[in-house]
Amino acid sequence: MEILYFLVCLGASVLGAISGIGGGVIIKPILDALGTMEVSTVSFLSGCTVLGMTTMTLYRNGRSGVKPERKRGTFLAIGAAIGGLLGKQLFDWVRIASGDANMAGAAQSFILAMVTFGVLIFTVQKSKIQPLNIENTAASLGIGFILGALSSFLGIGGGPINLMILYLFFGLNSKEAAINSIYIILFSQGVSVAQTIFKGVPEFVWLAFIMMVAGGVIGGTIGPILSKHLSLKGVDKIYLCMVVGIILISIYNGMSYLGVL
Repeated sequence: MEILYFLVCLGASVLGAISGIGGGVIIKPILDALGTMEVSTVSFLSGCTVLGMTTMTLYRNGRSGVKPERKRGTFLAIGAAIGGLLGKQLFDWVRIASGDANMAGAAQSFILAMVTFGVLIFTVQKSKIQPLNIENTAASLGIGFILGALSSFLGIGGGPINLMILYLFFGLNSKEAAINSIYIILFSQGVSVAQTIFKGVPEFVWLAFIMMVAGGVIGGTIGPILSKHLSLKGVDKIYLCMVVGIILISIYNGMSYLGVL
């Protein structure tokens, strides 16, 4: 089973590094579908994997001269880190209030499906939408806060939401949005993982942890190399296919948690 975890994390991290989605939005739904771990364990291990992937992706891109925007990207990331604290707390409240890990998992899955469906509609209509070009620091912090809270609550690191927001409010193209999204994910997921470690780490198998993080680091190494050879249209196609896949897997997971499937 650990080999399967490695392959899932490797593939998700390669695609996540290219598109800027980050990997967690693929890893978590797939591991949820496998049903071999508790929801909280999946969220923690997925977060650790995403940290490995984003760190390596930023390092590889930085060596090639591809870097996130210094001002707007940094304030977005700081806002996301603060929002990540709230998002993780919200998920813990939902899990405790429901008294059932399956209900918390179903809530995550259905909300992720709805949000991603909205992203899909936006992506299809993207050419008809005139993006803004926000420079305001407070606005960047606020938008980053919302992104961090939502992604941390869903346990996905950022996902397709970041790409949509970065285009809509900051006018970034696919590749520019991808590197800035990875930067935001690093901050928000880092804070979320640190909070989990401080409050108490869920039970997990060390071999699974090692294999998953290894997949993330290797994927974060391969992704930037492949991205150099892709056009903006190529990145957009990968992104769109991933969005559709995320919607379908999330709906399946939500129904499984509720016992419908």
